[in-house]
Amino acid sequence: MRSFLFIPADSEKKLAKAASTGADALILDIEDSVALSNKEAARANARDYLKSAGAEGPRVCVRMNALDTPLWETDLEAVVAHRPFAILVPKTISGECVKRVAAKLDLLEREAGIEAGATKLFCVATETAASLFNLGTYAGSSPRLFAMTWGAEDLATALGARSNKNESGNYTEPYRLARTLTLAGAVSAGIIPLDGVYKDFRDEAGFIAEAREAVRDGFTAKMAIHPAQVPLINRVFTPSEEDVAHARAIVDAFAKAGDVGVVALDGVMLDIPHLKQAQALIARAEAAQPA
Repeated sequence: MRSFLFIPADSEKKLAKAASTGADALILDIEDSVALSNKEAARANARDYLKSAGAEGPRVCVRMNALDTPLWETDLEAVVAHRPFAILVPKTISGECVKRVAAKLDLLEREAGIEAGATKLFCVATETAASLFNLGTYAGSSPRLFAMTWGAEDLATALGARSNKNESGNYTEPYRLARTLTLAGAVSAGIIPLDGVYKDFRDEAGFIAEAREAVRDGFTAKMAIHPAQVPLINRVFTPSEEDVAHARAIVDAFAKAGDVGVVALDGVMLDIPHLKQAQALIARAEAAQPA
């Protein structure tokens, strides 16, 4: 999966177009994009969408409300029986938050007669000040956990910042730190490092630059807040033919060399980490191909 598109679950118009956007996964949002007065309508819409979603379309996830609200359990009770691919948990502080949601899913799956562990989890892990100290706690928190992402907007509010970007439009140090810690936390947990959203959906050049930076640093997927961002994500996060060809050349060079730790290719010395990178890139390229 490369692209995760947020859809406000209280918008029937946006839900109707969601499956045709080309996103690998949809996130039906019951949290930040939905007013308190519309929460129940959003739950009902999410439930109905899950009932009608076809097996051939994008994977359907639901963002529940935060654990420090009285709403999250009601959110899960409304949707789990209808088999979302995953639940996105916002504003987590540590792996203990994942364990808490996983325990609730255990109960709801048993009640619905769904196989244990069918509902996956991912989280927005940097939206409070305390969360920045705990990115290493997600490893082993739950076998349901498959991805981790970061968020700059709620974190800026939590830190009391006037802005999270500088005069050049780049994230300032607290938010770059949050991004880096999320990447390291996800990789250490063996899950997908999922880059956060880019707010200005009209700024295609800026979006592409941020997406390319994410790929460069190790993120393998990105979230979108507008359908126009989806094809850009899919393009940037799908390895190019040239990248795949080079990766295959590295794999072939090691295979031909036998049991060695270093090979030379095009005048460059390559060792085992390069081989692993090449194998991972080929796997991502193959996963991005249509079934």
